[in-house]
Amino acid sequence: MAREATTALRRGWTTGACAAAAARAAFTAMLTGRFPDPVSIRLPRGGMASFPLELAELGDASARAGVTKDAGDDPDVTDGALVIVETAWAPPGSGIGFAAGEGVGMVTRAGLPLAVGEPAINPAPRAMIRGTLLEAAADKGAPPPDLTVAISIPGGERLAEKTMNGRLGIMGGLSILGTTGVVVPYSCASWIHAIHRGIDVARAAGLEHIAAATGATSEHAVQRLYSLPDHALIDMGDFAGATLKYLRRHPVARLTIAGGFAKLAKLAAGHLDLHSARSRVDMAALAMMLSELGVDASIAQAAEKAAGAAEILALAGGRREPLAAMVAARAREVALATLCGKTAVEVAIVDRQGGFLARVGG
Repeated sequence: MAREATTALRRGWTTGACAAAAARAAFTAMLTGRFPDPVSIRLPRGGMASFPLELAELGDASARAGVTKDAGDDPDVTDGALVIVETAWAPPGSGIGFAAGEGVGMVTRAGLPLAVGEPAINPAPRAMIRGTLLEAAADKGAPPPDLTVAISIPGGERLAEKTMNGRLGIMGGLSILGTTGVVVPYSCASWIHAIHRGIDVARAAGLEHIAAATGATSEHAVQRLYSLPDHALIDMGDFAGATLKYLRRHPVARLTIAGGFAKLAKLAAGHLDLHSARSRVDMAALAMMLSELGVDASIAQAAEKAAGAAEILALAGGRREPLAAMVAARAREVALATLCGKTAVEVAIVDRQGGFLARVGG
């Protein structure tokens, strides 16, 4: 049954929050012999969250606890995944350290906020877990602990194939993410995070030319054209604004923006969010462009009433490529204005077969 428009979307929990809760449960069991269930943690921006346990195993010098991730109504690939944390005593004075278990990736490429060779447990979740464990120790009258915190997500390596981790140089599994502990439905925070980290990795590798594409077809086309390595490719999707604004602060020498006609027509109209729910193709503007290209008035009028961008391209006939070039030029102007002139920009419009309709600024 379709969700009614008036129904509020349910928020969920990040993998970092689930790991913090599992870590607290495991460490508390090491101190007391009992697992709190449900286990509560303090969120980074205030408030408490409570998590039921799916796994609780106590050993002689370690404990394991597991929490099933509930991403709320967000279409997160890790929704329903079991986040398992094993806490184990570490040598005195070593503090709290982290390890990657099954399904959690390792960093293999520079440019991420973690050193090469580190488990892909981001700085914010590490801080949340450390704070949670220190609080748990204080609550039981224990000193700050020396612990190894190993995080596992069974099946995580398979789930990671649906993410951009491989391109970022995170191999063998998922990343443990989350800054607030809360997943806001359809905020696409993890996608935008991957865009930013992809730019960081490209810059750290010394790449001067990167390509940001709206989809797989356009990405493959521009990769073939320039023989770009995988880590030069940014899966921008609909997030043109997130890509361009980050590049404004962290510039590269050269950027190719590649996408289909409809998506880049939105960028040409000044839209930085290209999602169909948040921006529309300006049919009147495209009809005006056709008029400027000298089409018959009846065709321009039909274009203004067209059902979609594909219909306008069909109406353009022999002026299909000039129309695409005009759209690409205007999209390039929007990109350059957003970047504030720090990066050379090419815009490439790609058809559904992977051919180029237009390339401007190359």
